Amino acid sequence: MLVALLRTILFTIAFYGGSVPIVIVAFIILPFSRHRLQGMARFWGTFHYVCARSLLGIRARIDGTIPDGQVLYAIKHESFFETIELLRIFNRPAVVAKKELSRIPLWSQIARTYGMIFIDRAGGATALRAMMAEVRRFVAEGRSIVIYPEGTSTPPGQQPPLQAGFAGLYKLAKLPVVPIALDSGHLYPRRGFIKHPGVVTYKFGEIIPAGLPREEIEARVHAAINVLNDPQRVQGD
Repeated sequence: MLVALLRTILFTIAFYGGSVPIVIVAFIILPFSRHRLQGMARFWGTFHYVCARSLLGIRARIDGTIPDGQVLYAIKHESFFETIELLRIFNRPAVVAKKELSRIPLWSQIARTYGMIFIDRAGGATALRAMMAEVRRFVAEGRSIVIYPEGTSTPPGQQPPLQAGFAGLYKLAKLPVVPIALDSGHLYPRRGFIKHPGVVTYKFGEIIPAGLPREEIEARVHAAINVLNDPQRVQGD
């Protein structure tokens, strides 16, 4: 435990300390080049992974094939680890995120320009229309969309129902869905400071076609993103 604590402290200093100049540079180039901003986002994701691998002993393993075309990624969410990893793994995806993140000074401006879609779950029809307009824009640009269909991060072993907004986004985007299961919460817990060495697996499920009825798409996605979710495992093991 002491070794894990020391490694976590070193990681925290290295990653968050190194993120400050990255965010500053991203803010400087913000008005000039969206393409370079997207490159900075990928660099940030890679920097995080290098820190996690070298200091925490956490590696990532992809089980399956990352599709080449434009898709809707539906991802299990257990920790901060995968939220930044997707910037490294995928090609400039637009990401649906909770509105609370839009209140982070400086970073939120960068995130919006990059392609973060902030959703206000309590905002009613007006907020929903605004989100859908952004989704249409990014789909028209040829970008894949990332969504955490359960709505928020959950501890390992929990399988909450999908949020209603997923079915609406699926219908609007008219994209095939790639469900992704993962098991990051055991090593990189959503709550609690200490992180543990090991392998985080991203299991890519079979591509699910667009245009399915709501009940079918929700059932298939929910099952696929939870295939690595073993209720018998204890968070942090």
